[in-house]
Amino acid sequence: MNYIGAEGVEFVGGNTKVDPSVAAVLPKGCQVVSTEGHGVSFWANTGRIDVELADGTPQSFFLKVISKELGKNMVHGEFESMRAIYTLLPDFAPKPIAWGTYGTTVDTHFFLCQYRDMIDEMPDPHKFTARLAALHQNSKSPNGKFGFHTTTYSGILPQMNEWEENWETYFTKSMRWALKLELEAKGPNPEFDVLVPVLFDKVIPRLLRPLESEGRSVKPSLVHGDLWYANSGIDANTGESLIFDACCFYAHNECKFNGHSEATED
Repeated sequence: MNYIGAEGVEFVGGNTKVDPSVAAVLPKGCQVVSTEGHGVSFWANTGRIDVELADGTPQSFFLKVISKELGKNMVHGEFESMRAIYTLLPDFAPKPIAWGTYGTTVDTHFFLCQYRDMIDEMPDPHKFTARLAALHQNSKSPNGKFGFHTTTYSGILPQMNEWEENWETYFTKSMRWALKLELEAKGPNPEFDVLVPVLFDKVIPRLLRPLESEGRSVKPSLVHGDLWYANSGIDANTGESLIFDACCFYAHNECKFNGHSEATED
């Protein structure tokens, strides 16, 4: 876990103290009723904040806390990703509220969003893929290119999000980056020496180049980036499917990296 702790504002024992930076982005005039640990993360400390608004209405928020420069970059990327999804389909994702840095704990950073109570079941595949297709179809790259305006993270791994005009170029750069991270983590592999040149010299051009040849084109679609069962759920109140914990970029709508696929009905 990339979290060093935050004394006095941990999610324990109904603690009502939150860091001043978090308090500053909660609704004006609200009172924190309780905090408690909520959810599971390999990289961060996660919890729920229950508040009472100025008019007495209860409201809850989800808070993710993570340390160091890596953590700062991760919560920034998640905020920008969730904002992009929420802007297009507000019923498909919790509303992102803010990201920032704790004022009382050194080098500790947070992501705050709307809390959505979820059922521990898999979403209906037809409804889920219809919503996902709507996200892909209705999204529009701000500059018509593939990539994203900030670095996003799949777990703790930074994604290659530099803007590219061409899908084959973007995919190739992203795949080279992914393989570089793999080699750095696990060391050299003689099979890589044989397979990698074939992948880049023959396989990728043969499969992707025709998509953008002879007048054909690929639309850059907003994709979740790390979509698997643990990053989706069902809203307990509406029964509708939700996605969260995104690391977005604009890509081919069927883009698949790191073993987590974007299922579509586009």
